[in-house]
Amino acid sequence: MPAPSKLVFLGIESSCDDSAAAIVRGDRTILSSIVDGQTALHAEFGGVVPEIAARAHAERLDLCVERALAEAGADLHDLDGIAVTAGPGLIGGVMAGVMLAKGLAAGTGLPLVGVNHLAGHALTPRLTDDLAFPYLMLLVSGGHCQFLHVTGPDDFTRIGGTIDDAPGEAFDKVAKLLGLAQPGGPAVEAEARDGDALRFALPRPLLDREGCDLSFSGLKTAVLRARDGLVAAQGGLRARDRGDLCAAFQNAVSEVLAEKARRALQHTGAPVLAVAGGVAANGTIRTALQDVATAAGARFTAPPLALCTDNGAMIAWAGIERFREGNRDGMDLVARPRWPLDTRAAPMLGTGKRGAKA
Repeated sequence: MPAPSKLVFLGIESSCDDSAAAIVRGDRTILSSIVDGQTALHAEFGGVVPEIAARAHAERLDLCVERALAEAGADLHDLDGIAVTAGPGLIGGVMAGVMLAKGLAAGTGLPLVGVNHLAGHALTPRLTDDLAFPYLMLLVSGGHCQFLHVTGPDDFTRIGGTIDDAPGEAFDKVAKLLGLAQPGGPAVEAEARDGDALRFALPRPLLDREGCDLSFSGLKTAVLRARDGLVAAQGGLRARDRGDLCAAFQNAVSEVLAEKARRALQHTGAPVLAVAGGVAANGTIRTALQDVATAAGARFTAPPLALCTDNGAMIAWAGIERFREGNRDGMDLVARPRWPLDTRAAPMLGTGKRGAKA
């Protein structure tokens, strides 16, 4: 077995609508990273259709692996292990990735490591910035939003999280309400650039409640009511209305995340505030979080934009981290639609036969 810094892992990611594969070395070198997005496949539906996503993963993932190997100048025999997202996510896509990884592991004899998709995001700062434990992570994406105190590759303590919509989900829904393209995050951010964030008095949910939990469903509803009021008063929305609504909404999300981050830093005393996930690509939100960290005397870090959204490199790195800790999986590795990082915390979004949602 090579030294930890020489380990080379393949990472496979298919939890939502991006088919991805990457080759990463244990010294934090990303040898290749391939992401095959599905935006065009889902555009006419206004959101991700699970059945379409699953079929696309089944058709594309092996090609992504081939491209990742070729870009890295490697073949399967150069690898030391295979890491794959085993959940949480859309079950059809997760199954496609797990079955491909199992097949490759069985055919090559390479170790197999199942990775929690959320851990992939949460450990990304260790890949990009060589960040030491512990640190405070704000994981903020289309399906998830939580503050995590990260003290090890498999040690996450949830400090707070959303009790309903995730911010990325709220961005998508607001974009749809305003007739903007999907994915909603980039569309809303673009519209907001020239908008007046003070024109509409939107709520800042849960700021009047102690703790670090968040809520975005009511904020989305407030945008709906403001839109309907404009339509009733003037017969439709003008371009300026869209820009102002987007700016007001983005500003509200930013202020809520910033205040909750301030509280989470105060609660944990963490020396670093890290942010990851698709919504971390939003410039306004990044700036607000950086200001909070600076005011608290903490370091702020965020991955490059290409590593904020779903990718195989974060899964390969999380696999390397778990492998170094002695973790291996067998052919009984299962795909999981639900898989909380902090299994000690009470479920925030309910539970059922398939386990806690978050």
